[in-house]
Amino acid sequence: MARAIWTGAISFGLVSIPVGLFSATEDHTIHFHQFERGTSDRIRNQRINERTGKEVEYSDIVKGKEVGDGEYVIVEPEELADIAPGRSRTIDIQTFVDLDEIDPIYFQKTYWLAPTDERYERPYALLREAMTRTNRAGVATFVMRGKEYLTALRADGDVLALETLFFADEIRDRSDLDLPGGAKPKGKELDMATGLIEAMSGPWKPDEFRDTFTERVEKLIEDKRKGREIVTEAEPPEPTAMSDLIAALERSVDAARRGGKPKEAPASSDLSELSKTDLAKMARELDVKGRSSMSREELEKAVAAAASQGRKKAS
Repeated sequence: MARAIWTGAISFGLVSIPVGLFSATEDHTIHFHQFERGTSDRIRNQRINERTGKEVEYSDIVKGKEVGDGEYVIVEPEELADIAPGRSRTIDIQTFVDLDEIDPIYFQKTYWLAPTDERYERPYALLREAMTRTNRAGVATFVMRGKEYLTALRADGDVLALETLFFADEIRDRSDLDLPGGAKPKGKELDMATGLIEAMSGPWKPDEFRDTFTERVEKLIEDKRKGREIVTEAEPPEPTAMSDLIAALERSVDAARRGGKPKEAPASSDLSELSKTDLAKMARELDVKGRSSMSREELEKAVAAAASQGRKKAS
């Protein structure tokens, strides 16, 4: 059975519901150990006193905040716990807002909330159903692991979900960024781009997507373990030139309307008219090995050979 990473209570009005907090997601990232190159010696991180050079026990470490030139205020862990809102044990709902009004940029991480005992299932279900009916989210704050979180509690089917949110001052001001401003697309380009979006549109099906990079890392490790040849991926496509924008959009719309299937490889006489980017795409579709390190001429020859071999198999 899953173990709660935090326990406390949801509080709204005079109602208090004891709950446990569970992570709703899991990280599949492959984690590596560190070694010194050319050896089997592990590299380990240690807590070292920079004056004495000796390792310090975790229990002997306190926190310090610099308040001046080389001057620090030292704070004990217990002092931080003593000032935590609600002593870190209450998710205090301060207001309910329309869930659709929360800009997605504020969402950070999702957790599930569950009642800690059967006795609390009724008020838990009451809050869940009331929020479902009103499409409201409860905005609350609480402290976990030494950090205060702004959160939105929402109904998600049979459970309550807790979304940690960024505070407003944690959202970067877009005016600080060098963003495009004056360009106003119009005419045929805008019509073609709109048509491409419509042609590529469909229902949200998260099961159709997977972490392909992690799969490639696992394959890399297995290939190295067995001494196999390591195949690198193709370089990212070159930027589309403005002179080619309409043509690129037209080809994209055509491909999307045909279900996104690549066009049949042209005859070798036509390959000379293609850019290196187009040849690289075709090489990837034809699964040409070593394509990422090829020159344009080499790509042209490899694509022609692979396309010819494919036509022979088809016939």
